[in-house]
Amino acid sequence: MVFQGGMPDNSDIVNFELEEEPRWVKVKLEDGSVIQIKMEIVAILRGGNDPNTGLPIYMVQATNIIRMNQVPKELIKKGNKPEKSNEGTLYR
Repeated sequence: MVFQGGMPDNSDIVNFELEEEPRWVKVKLEDGSVIQIKMEIVAILRGGNDPNTGLPIYMVQATNIIRMNQVPKELIKKGNKPEKSNEGTLYR
């Protein structure tokens, strides 16, 4: 059986250590902004073996960390906060 998101319920969590620290990828956007992106591994699961090759099947749960490195002043807009209202929201 497969859970939503593609993780089989019979998978095992595999402990791991990083052989090298993830690197930041620097991206310059068309609007002049510069962002940096890095992938962080959250968990690794082994979900059995491939029936054709016999190789183990690994699933990697990861998240991306994004940080602003440079932003043109004309893109920064302050003071446009929406009015506080509890209507139509799930939050208090």
